Parts: sequence; C-alpha cells; structure tokens
Amino acid sequence: MRGVQNTDGRRSGLPDANTQEKTVSSLPSSPPEPPDPKPFLTLHTVVVLLVAFAIGSTVGGLTYLNGTPVPGATLAGLLSAGGSVPVLRHLIQ
Repeated sequence: MRGVQNTDGRRSGLPDANTQEKTVSSLPSSPPEPPDPKPFLTLHTVVVLLVAFAIGSTVGGLTYLNGTPVPGATLAGLLSAGGSVPVLRHLIQ
C-alpha cells in the first residue's frame, strides 16, 4: 500500500483512499434443504376432517330444518363434528 504524500514530500502512514484493498468475507453456505419435506396434513387427517365436516354440516342443517334457531343448530353441528373425529380416526385407517 502506498501512503499519502504530504506537501513537504514525506509520506504519511495513512493509506491512500484509491488504493485500499477490499476484502470480501465469504459467508458460510447454507445446508441444502431436504428433498421431500413432510406434508402439513397427512391424507388420513384430511379424510377424517372432511368426513367430520360433512357429518357436522348434515346434522346442523337437519337440526335447523327441524325448527331449532340458528345458534342451536350451529352448536349441534359443531358438537357432532367434534364428536365424530375420534370415531372416524379409528374407523378410517
């Protein structure tokens, strides 16, 4: 590296701004991602939840058509859907 020349002809110990060496720091490479990540939901879980949704919708709709107010029919549908999940989990394998 060259120093900066003073007006009296001597060089100072400071490096010239135009000749400063620039170093590039290399970042560590990230590990490769696994080729096949696990699915968010398995096929078994999706089937169980879809059938539970169908059961809950059917029970809620039939309860509403029977003359029960909407909040009561919604509650009946949610309870039947939630109650059917453990049963469906064991039936569908």
